[in-house]
Amino acid sequence: MSSPTITHAPKGLEGVVATTSSICYIDGDKGVLAYRGIDIHELADHSNFEEVCYLLWFGKLPSRTELKQLRERLAEERKLDASIYHRMQLVPKHALPMDVLRTMVSTLSFFDPEEKSNDRDANVHKAIRLTSQIAMIVAAYDRIRKGLPVIEPDRSLSHAANFLWMLTGKQPSTTAERAFDIALILHADHELNASTFAARVTAATLSDMHSATTSAIGALKGPLHGGANEAVFRILEQIDASGADPVEYVKGMLAQKKKVPGFGHRVYHTEDPRATHLRKMSEDLGKSSGQAKWFEISHKIEEFVKADKKLNANVDFYSASTYHTLGIDVDLFTPVFAVSRISGWTAHVIEQLDDNRLIRPRADYVGPAYPNQYVSISNR
Repeated sequence: MSSPTITHAPKGLEGVVATTSSICYIDGDKGVLAYRGIDIHELADHSNFEEVCYLLWFGKLPSRTELKQLRERLAEERKLDASIYHRMQLVPKHALPMDVLRTMVSTLSFFDPEEKSNDRDANVHKAIRLTSQIAMIVAAYDRIRKGLPVIEPDRSLSHAANFLWMLTGKQPSTTAERAFDIALILHADHELNASTFAARVTAATLSDMHSATTSAIGALKGPLHGGANEAVFRILEQIDASGADPVEYVKGMLAQKKKVPGFGHRVYHTEDPRATHLRKMSEDLGKSSGQAKWFEISHKIEEFVKADKKLNANVDFYSASTYHTLGIDVDLFTPVFAVSRISGWTAHVIEQLDDNRLIRPRADYVGPAYPNQYVSISNR
């Protein structure tokens, strides 16, 4: 049987280069992550989330004036149509926050003033709006499902501080604000991960920004992508509740052939550079909040797994204890990922449409040989 020549790709497209991009640089062997060529460590130490958004969307660091203008635009877009709140109030109480976020983002398109436009300027405007609105949806839904009043946004606060304010109703401490701001920076983009690739595939059909973002959220919901830090914290909770020794607990998991979430990475062959910062954040927040036990349990697990299995902690491992200490419920961990990653998703959609070509790969056919004769139903 002859067939068209197809390059055989590895399972899961591992190592396959699917496109060119100027947004995110990764060197998995050296543990390097950079946005527009700027190392993630420099950004985590010196930048802020709003500045990183500008860098991702416009390809350069902003001037003071440009950063001020973007902050003002993001603050102005902290608004949702009343019907969005109404729809969230009608959602079944058992609904997962990720499902609510996916549905509400799709609904946002009905109220976007540039819904019909798909040019670059319109998509930059949508990126700004979605970045503000997704944070509001996650915070508002958490309060609605708990029977608490929705907190109005404070336009004088940073993106990080305003999210924590809307979520908890309390002004975050300087330590908490900075920790969450760094977490947003660390999660902002990560090249062609599953959700970003899903967004680009959707955008490549010349669909709209909201559809591409909804595709991304659908991919992020999967536990092999966005749910690992939730799984990590479930383990921390079980260890704390049972009083078990963290190392013995993990040994028991491994004896049952269970994977320990939060370790290893498809791309990084050394420490995930994001984990470096999250480890320190988890420790500092634990000390400042009087909840040091979550870091201590995590650190004991990390030391054992690294020594026994030669696996490094990834971005999900310490983000679990960090988010919990910030007052974020465990089933909000993945939606909070989206609060940050919307900046990267939208940057990739904009880049895709700047030089678009429909993404249409081939499959390596392994079914019955052609021609496989049709047999009439009376003879089957």
